[in-house]
Order: sequence, then structure tokens, then C-alpha cells
Amino acid sequence: MYDVVIVGAGAAGLTAAIYAGRKKLKVVLVTGPNIGGETNSTNDIQNYPGYEGPGPELMKKFWVSAKKWGCELLEARVLKVTKSKDFTLELDNGQKIESRTVILCYGRERRKLNIPGEDKFFGRGLSTCTTCDAPLFPNKETVVVGGGNSALEGALELSRIAKKVYLLHRRDKFRADEVTVEKARKDQKIEIITNHVPVEIIGDKFVKSLVIEEVSTKKRRELSVQGIFSEIGWETHTSMVQGLVDTNVLGEIIVDILCKTKTQGLFACGDLTQVPYKQTVISAGMGAIAVLEAYRYIEGVPATHEYVK
Repeated sequence: MYDVVIVGAGAAGLTAAIYAGRKKLKVVLVTGPNIGGETNSTNDIQNYPGYEGPGPELMKKFWVSAKKWGCELLEARVLKVTKSKDFTLELDNGQKIESRTVILCYGRERRKLNIPGEDKFFGRGLSTCTTCDAPLFPNKETVVVGGGNSALEGALELSRIAKKVYLLHRRDKFRADEVTVEKARKDQKIEIITNHVPVEIIGDKFVKSLVIEEVSTKKRRELSVQGIFSEIGWETHTSMVQGLVDTNVLGEIIVDILCKTKTQGLFACGDLTQVPYKQTVISAGMGAIAVLEAYRYIEGVPATHEYVK
């Protein structure tokens, strides 16, 4: 019987593991092979307080601290979580483990472009986070792929930094708010290309261009760009906790400001929640909150603080 099972080993999960260890809780971190999560995909972090450098190096520091405080690691995937008095987690290796509390922080999966060069150039000019990586492309030519609010807002953000921004969408109408679309249309740095899809990323060590194809004619052309931002959405998988959590229209797990789900003893934090601004520093803070509340739940300590729902 564990005090806490943490599902996921990104910034939120590793921070939770550190705080759990410092509270002398019996904790296990259940994760796949990718310790570090989404932060590992960023090669040049400049917005995490006290650190500048590659994402994997920052996550390595997180993991060293988690081990220092006694975190146990179990490499497996969670298939199902059930609750009677306590929680039971069924794993893909055949194991079942029990815990008094569970913290979900396994992140989300980006929708892929599924084109040649995508895997090769991810983190080498291809990004899925304009907020994170736009500052790395001053006076560069860039392209944003997508038609929702995140794509349009990303293009507008890039236009303040980059020399040129192409906005590429497979349809002729955008899903984004009309006010945001109008702002993009009026921005002189943004060139909107509709009814086109990306078909190949070209480069050597880094991105040099994006080949695009007109949907109806199949005619292709090449955009000379140094940065590509894929803003076509994300997927959050919650089948393992079906019935234990509520989700919003995007499939994100709904939590309150203390990272509590609708099930007592079950917490969620980081990118898989409805909390906006998917950033390493925010996920880390949520991981700390989740464990501190899990500790309060385990110890049966009444709340000493108040907050507005």
C-alpha cells in the first residue's frame, strides 16, 4: 500500500515526487520511458526561473532531486484506476498496486502532422508551442499550421518577433474567433494561405523549408522558413479513470484550484487539466499543490485555508 501513486514523470510528476518524499510519504512514480515529459522537447528554455538551457537537462535535475528524496520508479503504463476505500491501479505489465491517493500528471499527446521530416526536425525548427519557442525566431521566416484560436494567436504572437509569418490552414474558413481572425488578416507580417496542407519538412540539421499542397489541385510549392509551429491541437486520454473525473469539451480533466478532481483522494495537475498556459513552471507548481493536498487528505487534517471556488 502506497501513500501516493504519481502517474507521469514530467515537471508536475517529478515535483510531486520531491514534495512527497519531503513529507515522508511512501510514493511511487509510474511512467513510461520518457522521464521529463513535454519539457524534454524544448532545446532552449529561457523562461524557467533560475535556469536557461536544454529542457532535458532541467528535467534531469528534477529527477535527481526526486531520487534524493526516496522516490520509487516503476516503468509501466496504467490501464485502469478503480476506487473502493483506497485506489487500485492495473498496469500493463500485469501488476496491480494500491494507494491511498493518486496524482494524475501524465500530460497529453500532440496531434501529429504525419508528414516526412516531422520526427527528424521536432525541436530543430519544428515546435508545438508558440508561447514557449516564438522568442527563438527573431527576424526569421516562420509558418504556423492550424485554424483554431491557438494557431491564430500563435501567428499574432510570432508577428511581433519574426520577420515573416505564414498562416497555413487546410480549409477556407477558420475555427478561431472572428475577432482574432480579423486581427491576423490586418497584420502586415502575416500571410494567410488557406486550402493547403503541409506535406514535407525539408532541412539538414535544422528546418529550411516546408512543402505545402493545394487541397483540390494537388499543386505543390515550397515555403522557405526556419521555424514551423504545429498548432493543430492535442489529445488527452482519460479512459483509465473513466467515471472518476469530469472533463471539458477538449477532454481535459477538470480540477479546482487545489488540483482536486470530483473523486476524493484523486488529484490531477499539469497539461492534462483545464488550467490554461501549458508551461513547465505552472506544471511544477501544480505538482506541489497536489501533493500538499494529498498529504492533508491522508493525514485527515482539516483545511486551514480558505479559497473562492
